[in-house]
Amino acid sequence: MDGFWCVVPAAGRGTRVGGDRPKQYLPLAGRPLLLHTLERLAAHPRIAGLMVTLSADDGHWPGIDACAGKPVRTAVGGAERCHSVLAGLAALPASVGETDFVLVHDAARPCVRHADIDRLIERAGAQEGGLLAAPLRDTLKRADAWGRSVATEPRETRWRAFTPQMFRRGALTAALTAALQAGQCPTDEAMAMELAGARPLLVEGAEDNLKVTTAADFALAEWLLGQLN
Repeated sequence: MDGFWCVVPAAGRGTRVGGDRPKQYLPLAGRPLLLHTLERLAAHPRIAGLMVTLSADDGHWPGIDACAGKPVRTAVGGAERCHSVLAGLAALPASVGETDFVLVHDAARPCVRHADIDRLIERAGAQEGGLLAAPLRDTLKRADAWGRSVATEPRETRWRAFTPQMFRRGALTAALTAALQAGQCPTDEAMAMELAGARPLLVEGAEDNLKVTTAADFALAEWLLGQLN
């Protein structure tokens, strides 16, 4: 298969940021956050197509079927990220084989650097998959129920997980399915693979691969996009 398909789970509500619509449709630099993310991904020369998973009652999707000349397809997602990713994997074109690598990227990460995607494809593709991440550099505290610091935790082996994450279509599908059957819903694809016994490669990426989560993040993401373009 030439190029890589990317699943973009976008069925969430994103209620923490507020607003009259799901977070991924709130305006960033005058256009929906999700469109910025899709355009960023589609502009990468190794991305072959995008599979966006939407909620069943999504009334905000603009109905696009292409982005930067790349096909955009949609599928109905589920209650949690793991359900949506599994639905997106199932809906990928038949040209994407079971052993082909697939990327999964957060709808709310519009600032991913193309050089980081290159590094992920090169390094994780030489093994059995991996994810963009960054080593934890701040001092890490453990809090009690009242928000007081009770201990300082070691940070030497701790990383912050980013996206894209990249695994083989069949292996990731099997890992997510097995986790759900066991009553677990992995919070990211790497966790599903870990539960299946894999050891995903941590590929260091830029820390400005921001996941837009709060209202203040929109201003920062807009500034970052201006630096990337």
